[in-house]
Amino acid sequence: MKTDVLHAVRLARLDLTLVARNTTVLFNVLLLPLLMAWMFTGAQGGAEVAGVPGGAFVLTGVPGLMLGFAVFINLVNSFTARREELVLKRLRGGQPSALAVMAGSGLGALALLLGQMVLLGIWLHRTEGVLPANVPLILLAAVLGVIVFGLLAAAFSGLTPNAEMAQITVLPVLMVMLLGAPIAFPLDVLPGPLGTVSGLLPVTPVVEMMRTGFLGADHFSSGGEALSTAGQWVAALPSIGIMVVWIGVTGLLARWLFRWEPRHG
Repeated sequence: MKTDVLHAVRLARLDLTLVARNTTVLFNVLLLPLLMAWMFTGAQGGAEVAGVPGGAFVLTGVPGLMLGFAVFINLVNSFTARREELVLKRLRGGQPSALAVMAGSGLGALALLLGQMVLLGIWLHRTEGVLPANVPLILLAAVLGVIVFGLLAAAFSGLTPNAEMAQITVLPVLMVMLLGAPIAFPLDVLPGPLGTVSGLLPVTPVVEMMRTGFLGADHFSSGGEALSTAGQWVAALPSIGIMVVWIGVTGLLARWLFRWEPRHG
């Protein structure tokens, strides 16, 4: 177990080094979500959304975008490229276990996401005067989001024939995340069935937990009332339950679809 942890940490450090050396990946993974956040906040103007300034509402939903870029797209590209270059095959045949290899990629993605969220927190404080109300809830949302979208990335990499096609393979999931999640708008603006479906998407519980953790108010419903720390955790329980179910679903998909070596023939 200790050996697996050490291997996972080493692989995560390698992933972060490779991202830092690739300016295109660095822009797409780290800077593009922040640029989109700036565009969304500009579109909101000074209007209030769900009882909070529009800028604060959008910025606390941006972690949903970050999951799409720093975790899902990043890992689909990484898993696919490494499979085609036989890196995954060599890793599986070496000392690290399969779990350590997957955990290493997840740890690297989590580090990228947390780095973005530090920048986001500074932005929120400087522009909106907001300090996080419940950091443990924010961290739990980040970990659950990385697990779900990391497993989903593993599954989608199995459907992706090569690294060049990865940019197309990820588009359906990215579009659903952009259009269906409450990043720039509350769920109650969607018609009944769409609102229900959106509430069950894996990105929505993460956004709601993040927003509640940052603002200290109930953003699991349309009320936006202030909550105590204990009240925030109680209100988050259904969202945590949804994420646990998604971990099971994406875990099965990853086990079924993920491939360690290129398909022959």
